Amino acid sequence: MTNKERYQRTFSTLHASEDFLMEVTPVKRTGNVRKNRIVALCAAIALIAALATTAYAVDLGGIRRTVQIWLHGDQTDAILEIDNGNYTVTYEDETGEVKEMGGGGVASDMFGKERPLTEEEIIEHLDMPDVEYPEDGSVWVYYHDQKLEITDKFNEDGICYVQLKNGDETLYLTIKYNDGYAMSPHGFESPDSFN
Repeated sequence: MTNKERYQRTFSTLHASEDFLMEVTPVKRTGNVRKNRIVALCAAIALIAALATTAYAVDLGGIRRTVQIWLHGDQTDAILEIDNGNYTVTYEDETGEVKEMGGGGVASDMFGKERPLTEEEIIEHLDMPDVEYPEDGSVWVYYHDQKLEITDKFNEDGICYVQLKNGDETLYLTIKYNDGYAMSPHGFESPDSFN
C-alpha cells in the first residue's frame, strides 16, 4: 500500500460532528465601508504618484543625488549623476558660476570581464587627491581641506614625493610632472611603476 492510499483510507473516515457546524449570520454594512474605500483610493493615488516618480528617475538613465565633495580644498555641495559607470558632477565655484566635470570607466574582475564602475567606486574616486597644473605654471595638490603648492618640490627628473594626512590616514603620492601620479597608504611608489 502506498502513502497516498494510506492517507486516503485514514482521512476518508473522518466526519465533522454536528457541534462544529455553525450557522451563518448576515453582516450589516456600516459607514466604515465608505471610509475604507476612501482610504484605499488615497493609498492607490499615493502609490501611483510614487511609481510615476520612480519611473521618471529611471527615465533619467541613472542615479542622481546631492553630495558633498572636496574641490580645491573646500567642501562643496554638488549634484552627482551616474549613468552606466560614467559620472557628471555639477557645482557652483567660489564666484557662483556653475561648473561641470565628469569621468568614469570600467573595472575588470579576475577573469578580465569588464563592468561599469559602481556608485561607491565613483565616490571613492572623487575622494582621491587631485593634482592640478594652472596656466600660471604652478602645480597644486588638493586633498580634502589641504591645498599644497608643490611647484618647487620636483627633482631634476620631474618627480615629486608628497605625504598627505587626513586624520589617522596617511597617503604617499609619487607625482611625475604632467604625467600622472601613483598613490599608496604604505609608502612612495617607484616612478617607474606607473605611466
